[in-house]
Amino acid sequence: MQVEKYKVSELNNAALADHKRRLEFVKADVKNVEDVLTKLQAFQVAIPSWALGTGGTRFGRFSGGGEPRSLEEKIEDVGVIHALNQSSGAISLHIPWDIPQNAQAIKTLAAQHGLVFDAMNSNTFQDQADAPESYKFGSLQHVDKAVRDQAIAHNIEVIKQGVALGSKSLTVWLADGSSFPGQLNFRGAFERTLDSLKQIYAALPDDWKLYLEYKCYEPNFYSTTVADWGQSLLYVTKLGPKAYTLVDLGHHLPNANIEQIVSLLLMEGRLAGFHFNDSKYGDDDLTVGCINPYQLFLIFNELVEGMDARGMNHATDLGWMIDASHNLKDPIEDLLQSVQAIQLAYAQALIVDKAALQAAQAANDVAKAQEILQAAYRTDVRALVSEASLRAGGAIDPIGAYRELKVRENLIKERGAKTVATGL
Repeated sequence: MQVEKYKVSELNNAALADHKRRLEFVKADVKNVEDVLTKLQAFQVAIPSWALGTGGTRFGRFSGGGEPRSLEEKIEDVGVIHALNQSSGAISLHIPWDIPQNAQAIKTLAAQHGLVFDAMNSNTFQDQADAPESYKFGSLQHVDKAVRDQAIAHNIEVIKQGVALGSKSLTVWLADGSSFPGQLNFRGAFERTLDSLKQIYAALPDDWKLYLEYKCYEPNFYSTTVADWGQSLLYVTKLGPKAYTLVDLGHHLPNANIEQIVSLLLMEGRLAGFHFNDSKYGDDDLTVGCINPYQLFLIFNELVEGMDARGMNHATDLGWMIDASHNLKDPIEDLLQSVQAIQLAYAQALIVDKAALQAAQAANDVAKAQEILQAAYRTDVRALVSEASLRAGGAIDPIGAYRELKVRENLIKERGAKTVATGL
């Protein structure tokens, strides 16, 4: 389904007076309001195709009905999200879950919804029905060259699919590793993986990037072949200037200082971007900002400072994408919440008094530095995010509009109550 603009306008008109009151309140405390609003309007967060259906756990999957049955319907769902918040103008595909039958037709459909294609994601962590080789003991690291060649060929095919859709990047995440001591020779696994990645890297078009994601554990629990940001950085440095490290917020051991990792990767010019989510214990793939919104703000504070220092464009020079899995919530509502949480953290980082913070840091005034950061974090910037959406043609309250327009109910009528989306 498509969200009709006049219905969004009607809802906005009903909420306008209260919105203006809240906006004037925050304007009194924020000096650079117009700059913040301009940057918020330009900032886009890509939606992953696999997050539009019920994700579930290894124990069960509970569909809420009306899930997208095809790539075309996934694009329509992202179109709904973008129509409501005007900040989700890209979709990221996972191959082979979402192989386009007609790339030009898919590209045209996406454009009709105001969407472009973000990073393409390969999949060598699952065996495919028509594949002769198994990834049970790894893919790019595998001791058997036939398995490695199959995984390399798959990644190159994903690049070709992306070229046809207008994408400019490939994300590689590997489940490769070991679960028992002695199972794997670490050096050999690294060398085989690097050789495989070099072959994939050689197939990249000149204007493409390779994003190498890392994960500390799971599905292997003793070792992971790309286990942390240091290992990913080592690989991409050896690959070349088109290779970058991708940060997934859930792919760290508990209490890791992700904001420091981000700062150093950005300093080295090797930060690809983000898979946004949140976690309590591990790779929980929870709604962005639902567990630790302060950490999300601190990450964005480092991003804004570091990108400004390098003269980078906030909206386009890094890749911004959600990576989530839903089992209890309506997936579209969850994605709307996640995008809003990202926008809030970004807006709060934009209003940090940077000159005062730098002065406090130079004077070793620890308490003052903390107060400056927390003053920005405790500022209620929701009205700024709403205003950015309103100016761009979206809803003042995207989640409220989604419910008022009964989008899920209409999707269930169109698609049925028992549909199951492809992918997770």
